[in-house]
Amino acid sequence: MTVSSEDELAGLKRIGRIVAETLEAMGRAIEPGMTTLELDRIGRGLLEAAGARPAPELLYAFPGATCISVDEEIAHGIPGPRRIAPGDLVNIDVSAEKDGLFADTGASFAVPPVSRAAERLCRDGRRALWTGLRQVGAGRPLSGIGQAVGAFAHRNGYTLVRNLASHGVGRSLHEEPTEIATWPDASERRIMGEGLVFTVEPFLSLGATFAEDGDDPWTLYSRPRALTVQYEHTVVATRNGPLVLTMPGQ
Repeated sequence: MTVSSEDELAGLKRIGRIVAETLEAMGRAIEPGMTTLELDRIGRGLLEAAGARPAPELLYAFPGATCISVDEEIAHGIPGPRRIAPGDLVNIDVSAEKDGLFADTGASFAVPPVSRAAERLCRDGRRALWTGLRQVGAGRPLSGIGQAVGAFAHRNGYTLVRNLASHGVGRSLHEEPTEIATWPDASERRIMGEGLVFTVEPFLSLGATFAEDGDDPWTLYSRPRALTVQYEHTVVATRNGPLVLTMPGQ
C-alpha cells in the first residue's frame, strides 16, 4: 500500500497503535505455567475490545488470534496447551484489521530466569530491527535494509534466517512489495516510494539460517536448531525517513 491521504494515514496509525498495545500487554502478561492459548485469549480480547479483527484468522483461517512461538518454534506457532516455562523464549506476532486497514508487529520475550545468551540476543534483536528501520525513506533502496542488518549481524556474531522476509502491508496483511530481504540480497533493485507501507522484521539467531516446516501446517522451526528472535514494526517510508506505525501510545 502507498498512503495517498491523511485519512488513510490516520487509519493506519489507529490499527498500528492497537496491535502495538496488544503486543505490549501480552508481553507483560506472560507468566510461567500459563498456556499459549491463555496468552492468545488475552490478545483476542484486547483486539476485539478495540474493534479490530485478528488478521491471520480473518485472511488465512489460522487457528488463533495471534501467533505464539516458543523456543525451537520461531514463527507462526499455534496457540494451544503448551505451557510456558521459566527460561523460555516466547515470540508473539500480532496483526489485525480495522476499517479495512492492516498493521503487523511482533517481539520476542525471555521468561526469567534469563540466560546471558538469551538476554543479549533479545537486546541485539531490537538493535537489528532499528538498524534496518534507519534505512527506510522515500527514494532509498530497499536493499539498504538487508545490507545494514546483515552487517550488524556479522559484526556481532549472529546469523539471519533467510527465508522469512519483510513484506508490504496496509490494504491486506501481505501485499506488494513482497519478499523484502532483511539480509544482504544483491538482486534487490527496488526503491521505496513516498508513502510505501511495509514491515521490517529481521530474524536474528545464534546459528539458524533457515525456517523449516514442522508437524502442523503452520509452525516454523529454526534450522539448524538455535535460539532465534524476531522483532517487527510496520513503517511508512517518508521524505523524512521512517514513520513507525506500531509504537504503543502514539
